[in-house]
Amino acid sequence: MSTRFKPKFNIKKGDTVVVIAGDDKDLKKPRKVLQVILDKNRVVVEGVNIVTKHTKPSAQNTKGGILKIEAPIHISNIMLWDAKNSTPTKVKRTREGGKLIRISKKSGETI
Repeated sequence: MSTRFKPKFNIKKGDTVVVIAGDDKDLKKPRKVLQVILDKNRVVVEGVNIVTKHTKPSAQNTKGGILKIEAPIHISNIMLWDAKNSTPTKVKRTREGGKLIRISKKSGETI
């Protein structure tokens, strides 16, 4: 990916989203975004894409063992959740008072 231009995404950390594609697809269950990885176009969503990670014993984790963690998914596989209509929605951005604000296309409310 070119580093000349920073990608612009409508998803931010802490947003409520739904998964629209993949193994964890569920258009009725909103989930929270834990992390956005801009350079790889990926997001970590709560309870989605759970993988098993085997860890060796270390100073912090003396036992080691098997952990279940959320792995990143592509940003195109999620959609923002509109709380007013209880549906997934697209987002448009407008400038208001010198600041960019995100507006839901279905309900017209700011996010």
